[in-house]
Amino acid sequence: MAAIRARGVDVGGHSIKHALVDGQDGRLTGPLASIPTPHPLRPETLAAAIATLAADSPPDIALGVALPCVIRDGVIHTAANVDPSLVGMPVRQRLADVTGRRVACLNDADAAGLAEVHWGAGRGARGTVMVLTFGTGIGSALFTDGKLVANTELGHLQMGNAEAEHRASARARTAENLDWPAWAGRVNEYLALIDALFWPGLVVIGGSVVENYAHFGTLLSARAELRPAQLGAAAGVAGAALAALQS
Repeated sequence: MAAIRARGVDVGGHSIKHALVDGQDGRLTGPLASIPTPHPLRPETLAAAIATLAADSPPDIALGVALPCVIRDGVIHTAANVDPSLVGMPVRQRLADVTGRRVACLNDADAAGLAEVHWGAGRGARGTVMVLTFGTGIGSALFTDGKLVANTELGHLQMGNAEAEHRASARARTAENLDWPAWAGRVNEYLALIDALFWPGLVVIGGSVVENYAHFGTLLSARAELRPAQLGAAAGVAGAALAALQS
């Protein structure tokens, strides 16, 4: 029997990653490809870019799109790291119209979390699971018994006099030239907040920084069990495709 596939698209500030994904095991059935993100990323340029990517797929392939935005009922509500003109865009309907496909749209951290909980480091975990992505900001995806609580946006929690993602993201480490122990100390402060507010049994650490987990993993401490993410740069693409297949 042919695999059930969907095209996953992960829209970032610098690039848009995409691939066909096998919905049975999360395996990419083609290369993880990317195109530059149009600047400015306005509704019309986003729609045009997604339509171009979708045109490479057979007509029966559903489309999942992950965006760095809060998305409720198919409408974009925030655009912290992309053009503010996206706020208010009925993105799911617009993309369905320009591609002629079934489309699912979700927050990019939620997409990565879906993939990790379904196929990666959080597979089989019950209770409360948090997937945290450390990159340009801090993304969060919260699960209870495998069910996603969407749009948590916990990178905006306050740590001292600043938002957590301004102090403990991978970008903050680079910008302030922090060594691994200094940065891990900040991450531990953040994990203490997550522990206190949500009491997760498992926290999966993902995002661009996870490729250096050997340098900082042993420096992290939390009440929750900590695991590095397993799916790497493909997590958002795989999770977006899964959302499309579940929609």
